[in-house]
Amino acid sequence: MSTTANHGGESPLLLQFRHGLRRDQFDNAIRDIRGGWARRELWMTLAFQDIRRRYRRSKLGPFWITISMGIMVMALGLLYGQIFRQNIHDYLPFLAAGFVIWGLVSTMITDGCQAFIDSDGMIRQLNAPVSIYAYKSIWSNLIIFAHNIWIFFGVALWFGVDLNWNLLWVAPALVVLVANGLWISLFFGLLSARFRDVPLIIGSVVQVFFFITPVIWRPEMLPDRALLLDLNPFYHMVEIVRAPMLGQPANLEHWLAVIAIGVVGWAVTLFFYSAYRWRIAYWV
Repeated sequence: MSTTANHGGESPLLLQFRHGLRRDQFDNAIRDIRGGWARRELWMTLAFQDIRRRYRRSKLGPFWITISMGIMVMALGLLYGQIFRQNIHDYLPFLAAGFVIWGLVSTMITDGCQAFIDSDGMIRQLNAPVSIYAYKSIWSNLIIFAHNIWIFFGVALWFGVDLNWNLLWVAPALVVLVANGLWISLFFGLLSARFRDVPLIIGSVVQVFFFITPVIWRPEMLPDRALLLDLNPFYHMVEIVRAPMLGQPANLEHWLAVIAIGVVGWAVTLFFYSAYRWRIAYWV
């Protein structure tokens, strides 16, 4: 008789919650994540190859990413600066920083959903930790971010932004974002491999959050904004990087929010990844 029948028709997921994880499942998941990090030469190479393939035979290659982002920032900056009646010298650096960071955060999420689906052939053929495909997704987005960050520096130098010692906070902020991006890729990549509607749902949610996150508008433009912004995880993720880029001190509230998101996210991810990691090869 099947396990499902023995438990009154309960789903495997409910049974997993009821009985908890076996110690060996959790240990194997941790070994997989550590093993993925140890194979960083592999996923770094795969990420570079993906970006090169995307811009194959192009004269400028990946710098088209920077050009398209730069045109978008300039166009939106001039347009919304007039609509919102903002001083362009203050508004354009704010917009450039926000756009570049939003690009990193949003693509870590949407690409994370596709991390295992897009690597289905390699998952079936390559004897390697499954987590390398999540690492590859994160590294690809960091490469693109490294191209786009020069847009902000160009705008900042042109408009005389005070690039002071607060800029040093950008490095630890990116580390925290990447730590969150990794659990997002593992969790939503796993979920998307099982349920193919998940990437579409997440993509729509991310698009909605773009308009309710202070990227093209300033937080002070929203009356009675406290609750809406405090409950917006994207706002905190963007702000821990944008504030020091604009020469402002780090806000402890944003840091605590992003760290709390990471702690809860990793706890949930480790449970599901430990229980269902071995099924990814069958789902993709």
